Amino acid sequence: MTTDMLRIGILGIMCLFGLFSCQSQGEEANRAIEQTTLVVSVRDQKMALIKEGRPLVMYPVSTSRFGTGDRPGSYATPLGQLVVRKKIGKGCRLGTVFKTRIPTGEVLPPNAPGRDPIVSRILWLDGLEPQNRHAFARCIYIHGTPQENLLGKPVSYGCIRMRSKDVVSLADSLPTGTQVIITSDHLPKEHAAHQRLLAAVF
Repeated sequence: MTTDMLRIGILGIMCLFGLFSCQSQGEEANRAIEQTTLVVSVRDQKMALIKEGRPLVMYPVSTSRFGTGDRPGSYATPLGQLVVRKKIGKGCRLGTVFKTRIPTGEVLPPNAPGRDPIVSRILWLDGLEPQNRHAFARCIYIHGTPQENLLGKPVSYGCIRMRSKDVVSLADSLPTGTQVIITSDHLPKEHAAHQRLLAAVF
């Protein structure tokens, strides 16, 4: 075997292992996304963060005051399987006000009187099923609200509202591609039981 042929063979082996390495990293990233899910219960007005099948945190939320659905112009919250398609607001202060997904420079404290803008972070959802296929075009978000005193009640215009500190924590830690399930049912009892255990420990 000539020196050139040996070099080509070594380069080929290196490329082959490099390809396997990239594939392995990609598969690990995909598994990490698949193992993390946000489950929103319209009935409970709560959202659970599930990792590897175990609920880690429960958040109070607000879904639509107009019920559930996906018809454009309905202001309803869509049901089913969705995904976080875009994240907006990284690095912005808690309470930063967004207009058409652009920070305005205004910052509001929790429960600022008379105000109902989108604040802090935006997780823009995209539907994966026929029943929620309009979600992205309808600008259905998980986002912060200054009206934190109303969380736990269905008062939004289609989006899922959260406390600023909660949505910042989620947006800054979860990758795009994270699965979101919105259901009209209660959260499973084991989710609530695990949350009580976490509360007792911490």
